[in-house]
Amino acid sequence: MRIALIQLEYADGESLADRTDRVVELVRAQAGHDLVVLPELWSAGGFDYRAWPDRTQTVDGPVVSAVAAAAREIGAVVHAGSVVEAPGDEPGPEGRGQWNTSVLLDAAGERIARYRKVHRFGFGNGEPRLMEAGEDIVVLDLPAPADGLRAGLSTCYDLRFPELYRAQVDEGAELFVVPAAWPAPRVEAWRLLLRARAIENQCFVLGCNTAGTHARTEMGGYSAVVDPRGAVLAEAGTGQEVLSVEIDPGEVARFRAEFPVLADRRLPQKI
Repeated sequence: MRIALIQLEYADGESLADRTDRVVELVRAQAGHDLVVLPELWSAGGFDYRAWPDRTQTVDGPVVSAVAAAAREIGAVVHAGSVVEAPGDEPGPEGRGQWNTSVLLDAAGERIARYRKVHRFGFGNGEPRLMEAGEDIVVLDLPAPADGLRAGLSTCYDLRFPELYRAQVDEGAELFVVPAAWPAPRVEAWRLLLRARAIENQCFVLGCNTAGTHARTEMGGYSAVVDPRGAVLAEAGTGQEVLSVEIDPGEVARFRAEFPVLADRRLPQKI
C-alpha cells in the first residue's frame, strides 16, 4: 500500500479559497498513491479560533467537495483532514452545534466515514468552549486501492488517550490515521506518542501534522509513518513536505503472531 502524508504549511492571511485550491493541487500531485492524508483543521486554522465561526462547513460542503473531486481524479482513498462542522439542524448535547470532524473519502470521492473528535484540546478554552465532543469510535475496512487494513480514525489531542486506541483495536483496527495541528513546543510528545500507540497496539500509525505559523502559534511538523514494531519508516521535518511511504499490510498479522502481546491482556477496557 502506497501512502502519502501531506504536511501542509500555512499562515494567516491566506484566504480559504486560495488554501483550498492549493491543497487540491497537492492532492492531485499524489497520483499513484493508494491513501492520501491531510492534517487537522487545515481549512479553518487549527488554532485560529476566531475564524472558526466564519469557516464552518458541512461534511458535504465546499472544502470536502473540492478534496473529493481530487480523490476521484487520482483514484485514491483520501483522508480530507478535518473541518469545523456545523450541520445547522443539530445543536448537540451542549448546544454548541459545532464539531471538529474528519472525513474519509473513497476513490470515487464518496464519503465513507465521519469522525468527530472525542477529546477537545484547550482546557476550557478553544475547542471545549466552541465545539461539541464526539462520542463514537470509528473503525472501518479501507476500500480499494487502499484495502488490506482495518483503520481507526482519531485526531490530534486524542493521541494522549491510549484507551481510545485500545477500543479501536477491540474493533479490529490495524492502522491508526491521526491528522493533527500539534504545536512546536510539545512536538517531542507528538513524536513519542505516535511510536507508543504503534508499539502498544501493534498497529501502523500515520501521523499527519501541520507546518507553519498561524494565530501566533508555531506548528510542530514531524509527520511520520510508524510500523507495528514501533520503527519510524519515514518522518518529515518542520516545513511543508509530502511523505511517500510504501507499507506491507500483512506486517500487522505477521508481527502479532510472532509476538502476541495483545493476547495477554487481562484488564477490561472502558471508554
